[in-house]
Amino acid sequence: MFWRILWRLLYASRGRLALAVIAVASGAAVCAALLNLNLDATDKLTREFRVLGANVVVSAAPGSDVTETIDAAATKEIENLHLPEIVGVAPYLYLSAQARAGENTAPVIVAGTWFDEVKLMNSWWKVDGSWAEARDNRTDCMIGEAAAARLGLVPGKTLKVIYGDREATLRVAGIVTAGSSEDNQIFISLPLAQELGHQATRASLVQITARGSAAEIEDVIRRLSSALPGVEVRPLRQLAQAEGRLLERIRGLLFGTVILILALSSLGVLAAMAGLALERRRDVGMMKALGGPVRRIMRFFLAEAMAIGLAGGICGFIVGMALSEWIGERVFSVSVTPRLIVLPATLVLMVVVSLAGALPLRLLGRVRPADILRGE
Repeated sequence: MFWRILWRLLYASRGRLALAVIAVASGAAVCAALLNLNLDATDKLTREFRVLGANVVVSAAPGSDVTETIDAAATKEIENLHLPEIVGVAPYLYLSAQARAGENTAPVIVAGTWFDEVKLMNSWWKVDGSWAEARDNRTDCMIGEAAAARLGLVPGKTLKVIYGDREATLRVAGIVTAGSSEDNQIFISLPLAQELGHQATRASLVQITARGSAAEIEDVIRRLSSALPGVEVRPLRQLAQAEGRLLERIRGLLFGTVILILALSSLGVLAAMAGLALERRRDVGMMKALGGPVRRIMRFFLAEAMAIGLAGGICGFIVGMALSEWIGERVFSVSVTPRLIVLPATLVLMVVVSLAGALPLRLLGRVRPADILRGE
């Protein structure tokens, strides 16, 4: 009997209820799109930040006995922590050496590192030629644009790197344009740099790319400091804070818009339900005259509001997924993947909005059967 009466109520007021469903569906579409963007697009943006380079540096602590280098095994300890925020770890050993190519000789800074991690963390570098790939590559090097110009080098040419009483002959795999100090450096494999500099198992510093908000990056720094006693872990403030501020502003904008849309949707349902309450006064009066308790009568109308929320939430979710993909491509330039977890969240929000908009129906509980029967 309950479902039969509910169906008749829905069918009898289908025109007015359709407007309420449209209002809820419109709000649900925007909310679902923004929630999906918050889950997917911002996560992909944090992944894209890795191309901006390192934002955390591990180096020798001030006042330590060995002030210039740290144990390169620190990189293994960092990887063993399995912190999900860390997306790249690259040790560097810097040597002030001489480079010779044919008749040209110039002082250069040689940076021994892991080529694969440097490529991951600095994929925005412009490279003329190709990347040197293997970590233990003792035959190839990468050279900065300014250093290559001083030595007259192009990809495929060879040069000698001389440090003290040791030297290495290397082929230029690629010329790097980074727009910073890297343009004056020569990048070689870390094992080769350690051999040239008599610095076995040592590194000048470790660069780390960590993703997340400013608070999340600060938490990574605290955990690294606890796990690596005797070294200094510090953020590159400008980059880390810029990433964190951007993500926090995006999330704040998304959630603020969601709250505004929910309020507007609730007002739309409120307007529809207010008109419905006036139409239902006679029906409610008759039900109460026949002995129907107010609680059971209100149950019909609450079920009606829930049906509006569910119908609008499902329709809005479908439209919202397409909308989030469009916004992701046009605004954030990333491909947004629909997240099914947004569906239950959208349905719950829309049901709550519909129930909040159904507040005028509480006035029907005050209807007196005698007034209705007298036609008042």
